[in-house]
Amino acid sequence: MTTALPEWFYPGPEGGWTADMLDRLPSDVPKRVELIDGSLVMMSPQTAFHMFVINLLIDQQRGIRPPAHLMVVREMTVTLGIRQRPEPDIMVVTGSALTSLRMTSFKPEDVHLVVEVVSPESVERDRTTKPIKYSDAGIKHLWRVEQEDDKPVVYTFELEPAIKAYVPTGIYRGQLKTDIGFEVDIDLDLSRFIG
Repeated sequence: MTTALPEWFYPGPEGGWTADMLDRLPSDVPKRVELIDGSLVMMSPQTAFHMFVINLLIDQQRGIRPPAHLMVVREMTVTLGIRQRPEPDIMVVTGSALTSLRMTSFKPEDVHLVVEVVSPESVERDRTTKPIKYSDAGIKHLWRVEQEDDKPVVYTFELEPAIKAYVPTGIYRGQLKTDIGFEVDIDLDLSRFIG
């Protein structure tokens, strides 16, 4: 069964979609949409793996526990430019950047960490496209989480400011132990979330 795209979607506005248009899309838009290079990207339904990894990383007891001036958010966008508004799975942002409960996007200078949990349909975007855009915007830390034998593998990166590109800082299986301006120590075992 094929579902036709609504009339407003195609071909879209002349010159492509812009970051500010994302907040004014019609009500029949799928729940999760991001803007990459002026094009709307509809995200496919998430897998159980994707959901459990996010649940683990945002868990206040076991997940990312930033200092008081930072906070963990999920499923919000970061506006990187007029035609760039990706939606990382998780971000660690400056708490003072949350100026309203109606906010839908953060500025890159307020983002300390972006986390992408790779789905089969997002491999190219999560491995290549988005890291380039995040590093160009100056976001200091990136984690990419992939599934390996039903277990998470976390690839960590830090921005090298002289070249504005990410350099790898580690590959973690079983335990994610690193420092991103604050210490992170996360048991990557998902079994406690399953059954």
